[in-house]
Amino acid sequence: MAAVYANHDYEPQAIARDADVARRLLALGIAFTDFKDQVIFERDEVLTQTGKPFGVFTAYKNAWLRTVNDFYLRAYPVGNHVAHLRIAPQAQGVPTLEDLGFQTSNLGALRMKSGMSGGAELFDDFSERMASYREARDFPAVKGVSYLSTHLRFGTVSIRQLARHAHARGGAGAETWLSELIWRDFYHQILYHHPHVIEHAWKAEYDAIRWETGAAADELFTAWCEARTGYPIVDAAMRQINQTGFMHNRLRMIVASFLTKDLGIHWLRGERYFAEHLNDYDLAANNGGWQWAASTGCDAQPYFRIFNPVTQSERFDAQGKFIRRYLPELQDVPDKYIHAPWKMPQAIQDSVGVRVGKDYPAPIVDHAQAREATLARFKLSRGEPS
Repeated sequence: MAAVYANHDYEPQAIARDADVARRLLALGIAFTDFKDQVIFERDEVLTQTGKPFGVFTAYKNAWLRTVNDFYLRAYPVGNHVAHLRIAPQAQGVPTLEDLGFQTSNLGALRMKSGMSGGAELFDDFSERMASYREARDFPAVKGVSYLSTHLRFGTVSIRQLARHAHARGGAGAETWLSELIWRDFYHQILYHHPHVIEHAWKAEYDAIRWETGAAADELFTAWCEARTGYPIVDAAMRQINQTGFMHNRLRMIVASFLTKDLGIHWLRGERYFAEHLNDYDLAANNGGWQWAASTGCDAQPYFRIFNPVTQSERFDAQGKFIRRYLPELQDVPDKYIHAPWKMPQAIQDSVGVRVGKDYPAPIVDHAQAREATLARFKLSRGEPS
C-alpha cells in the first residue's frame, strides 16, 4: 500500500481519529491524504473581515454568496481517475458491510430510493417541484421538500451538483432551497470552530439553565419519545421518526420546541434521540437545529418565541391529513378538534370512539403554564428579573 485517501470530517472525534490514523500510517511509510468533499465551503474558507468564523447565519450566507463561483460548484472530474480504485470481488481483506457491523434495515419496506441512482431519481423529481419549494416546504402532508437529506448524509448525491443547480436556476424556490444548503455549511463550520457545542450551549450563559430532571422529567421524556404527549402534531411527528427514520423539517422544529420549552427537558436528550433514529443524522446539522429550537445556539430564535403546538398544527396541517396518517386512532375526529382533541365535548368523543385519556392521551402539560415556566427559566439563567 502506497497511500491512503479519505475525505475531511468535521466532528471532533473523527478529526482525532484521522490524525491518529495519519500518524500510524506515517510510521509505516504510508502517506495519508484527505480532501474536502461533503460541503461547498469548509473550515476557514468563509470568514469575517477580521478573519474570524461567523456566528450569525445571514452574514455568513451573504459572504458565502459573494465567495461562491463555478470553481466551487463544479463537479469533481473523477470519471477518468477511478478505474484503479476498483477492487475485484475476490480480493482478500475487503470487509463486507456485515463485517463492518452494519445490519439489514427496513429501507426496502419504506420504499426509500437508495444509492446514487436513488439520489439522482429523487433529485430529478425535486427539480420539477423546486419552484414551489418556498411555499410548500412547511407542510408535512404535502410533497414539498427534497427528501435528499439522507443522500447528502451518505454522499450518494453531490452537494456541488445540488448547489450548482439551485444557484444557476434562481427564483424564490431555488433561492430558498440553496439557503438551506448554506445552513448546512454554516453548521459544519460552527462545529469545526466551536466543538464545545456537542455537549454545551453555544451561548455559555445558557449552560446555567435549570432543565427539568428526575423521575417526573424522565416520564415526560418517555411520553415524548413514545408519541404519548396528547398533542397530535407532536405525536404524529414522533411516530413518523419512530416508524420511518425520517421527520419533516417543520416537525423537527415543533417537537424540539415542545421538548425543551413545553416539557423543560435538556435539548441534548432530544438531540441524542434523533441521533439514534434519524437515517439522515448529521451531528453538525442536528446539533445546530436543536440548539436553534432551544434558543441556546448561534443565531437561534429568541427564547421568548415559543412554538404553540396547537397553532403550529392548525397552520401547517390545517385539515389534519398528516396527523391522521400517523395517528389513525384520530381518523374520525372532526377537523375542528383534530389539533386539540381534549376540547371535544364528551358526546362527540363517544360518537367518534375517541375518549381522551383512554383511546388517546390527554395533554401531559398545559402549554400556557409551560410557556411561563420557560420564560422564567431563561430569565433566571440570564440574571434577569422574572
